[in-house]
Amino acid sequence: MEPGRETIRLDKWLWHARFFRTRTLAARVVAAGRLRVNAARVTKPSTQVGPGDTLTFPQGPRVRVVRVRAAGARRGPAEEARTLYDDLDLPGGPAADATGRAGAEPGGRPDARARRARAAFRRPPLD
Repeated sequence: MEPGRETIRLDKWLWHARFFRTRTLAARVVAAGRLRVNAARVTKPSTQVGPGDTLTFPQGPRVRVVRVRAAGARRGPAEEARTLYDDLDLPGGPAADATGRAGAEPGGRPDARARRARAAFRRPPLD
């Protein structure tokens, strides 16, 4: 840890920045090993993060990549939370369509043929 650098617990920062609804949920994601700090997998929610650190973690169907801008003192409104990080995700990246939803069909809702094909693909093979 660098002297003079303001740091905060990882689970607490994720909660302050409003990536997770509760601090317990944030701690579970970290403890499961699904979060990386500066490309290194982390499993302890007590890991200290500060300005300049890059976090990579799943959030719903997306994988978020953010750079910590500030440690934050409280869990305030969403506008204040957005000042704690820089979003490094590509807008409308490969997992999202024009509406920002991940996994949506390119032409909108799938038709009956596409639904049947998807169901056949997901069906377990016959032995």
